[in-house]
Amino acid sequence: MFPEGTEVFGGYWTRSNGPEIDLVGADREPVAKRVTLAGSIKWLQNHPFDGHDLARLVRHRSQLPGADDDTPLFAVSRSGSTVDGVRTLTPEDLLSAWRTA
Repeated sequence: MFPEGTEVFGGYWTRSNGPEIDLVGADREPVAKRVTLAGSIKWLQNHPFDGHDLARLVRHRSQLPGADDDTPLFAVSRSGSTVDGVRTLTPEDLLSAWRTA
């Protein structure tokens, strides 16, 4: 489900909340050698992850230390996604991953 080498999850934001990345996957903690994914959580019932959300995530990924244009993008959304270029996970996907961990 997640990129190979993803061992830990966290988030990343600065004091000014720019960038603000809800989900960051990495190879280890407390200091990662490799960032394996960047993601956004959108928990709205009737609003899927859309182009505006994707553009913001791409912009913020460019400001994440250790990430680059090849770092995979993920969205966690109750209402799915309307765009390509991001792997969309449902709440059920997260629960399933947690149960098998």
